[in-house]
Amino acid sequence: MPKTSLQKQTLFSQPIRQAPQYIPTVQAPVYRASTIIFKNTDALTQRHWTDDYDYSYGTHGTPTTYTLADQIALLEGADHCLLAPSGLSAINLVNSALLDSGDEVWIPDNIYDPNHAHLNALNKKYGIILKVYTPTDVDSIEFGDKAKLIWIEAAGSVTLEFPDVIGIIKKAQAHQVLTALDNTWGAGLAFCAFDLDDQHLAVDISVHALTKYPSGGGDILMGSICTKNRTLHQQLLHMHALQGISVSGDDVAQINRSLPSMSLRYQQHQNNTQMILTYLVACTEFAQVLHPSLSNHAGHAYWQHICKDGQGAGLVSVIFKTEYDLKKIQQFCNALKLFRLGFSWGGPTSLVMYYNLKEMRQCSTAHLADGWLVRFCIGLESPEDLIEDIQQALAQL
Repeated sequence: MPKTSLQKQTLFSQPIRQAPQYIPTVQAPVYRASTIIFKNTDALTQRHWTDDYDYSYGTHGTPTTYTLADQIALLEGADHCLLAPSGLSAINLVNSALLDSGDEVWIPDNIYDPNHAHLNALNKKYGIILKVYTPTDVDSIEFGDKAKLIWIEAAGSVTLEFPDVIGIIKKAQAHQVLTALDNTWGAGLAFCAFDLDDQHLAVDISVHALTKYPSGGGDILMGSICTKNRTLHQQLLHMHALQGISVSGDDVAQINRSLPSMSLRYQQHQNNTQMILTYLVACTEFAQVLHPSLSNHAGHAYWQHICKDGQGAGLVSVIFKTEYDLKKIQQFCNALKLFRLGFSWGGPTSLVMYYNLKEMRQCSTAHLADGWLVRFCIGLESPEDLIEDIQQALAQL
C-alpha cells in the first residue's frame, strides 16, 4: 500500500543517519530553543528551577545563554549571573525583586534617568520611598528604618562624577542595606566591583548594560545582573522566571563572539578619549570639561583610588559657556560629521548628545558650571579625525 503524504513527512522527520552533534569549534554552538526535550520522566521530575543549569524551557536558559552568563560572572568577579533583554530590564528586575511597599531606596543625583523614572513609577503605584543623595558625599545619605537598597553609579553617565564607592558600601553594610552598582561604565575592567580593597569589600549586585562595551557593535541590546551571594541570586532568579525574562540565542552568540576583544577595545576607547580630552581642555568655548581623570573633577580622588590602572572608559562631557544658547548647541551638534547624534556608547561609532542639567538634578550642583552640557561618546575612529570634526563644528558657531 503506498505511503500517504503525511506518512512520508513523518518518515523524513526521523532520518536513519544523523550527523554528530558536538564538535570542537572556536565559537560555541548557538542554541535556539523554546521547548527543550527531556530524555525521560526522571529528567523531568528531578530538575529544579534553582539548579545552576536548569534546562527545562528556553526562558530559563540554554548552553548558549549560560556560556555568556558564566563569562560575564568571571569578568565581573562574581559567582552568579542572570541575563536580561537590556540594561534597563536588568535594573528593573533588581528593583522589582527586592523592593516592597514602604521600602526606602536611595539613588545618586546623577542616576541613569530611566532607572529614576522606574523608581518614580514604583513610588506612585506601590509606595516605594525614594531618596536622593549626592554621589560624592556619603554624609548626604541618612538611612531610615525602612532602607532596603541603594544604587551606585560609577561614574555617572552624563556628568561623570565618581562616587565614594567604598564609603557608600561601608555605610550601607552598617545599616544592612543592599548595594546595587550600575557598572556599565567600568564594564568589569576599570575595577572589580566584588573585590574593591584589601579587605575584599564588595557590592551586593552589579548590573551591566552588555549593550555597551561587551557587545561593541552598537547593534545588540542586553543586560546582566551579577552577585556572589547565592540566596540573593535565587531571589533575583525567581523574579526573572516569574517575569518570563529571556534573551535571544543569536544575540547572546554575538556578544560571546565580541568578548575576547573587549579589553582591547575598551583600552582603545580610553586612549582616544585621553587624546581628545587634552584638546577639549584647551578650548575656550567650554566653561568646564568633565572626566574622572581630571584633578579638579568631582570624585577624582575616589576614581584614582578605585581605578588603580587609570582606566577612564570612553565618555567625556563639556559644559558650554552661557553665551551659547540652545540654538547654538543644536547647531554645533548638527555640524558634526563623524560624531553622530544618538544615545548609548561603547560601539565603534562616536556619538554626541546634549542635556539641560537644570532639568536633571535635585541636589546642589555647585561643582558644575552653568550652561548646556554636551556628552561625547568616543568611538574607535582616528582621534585626530575626531578632534578635527569638533574643531570644524565649533568654527561654525
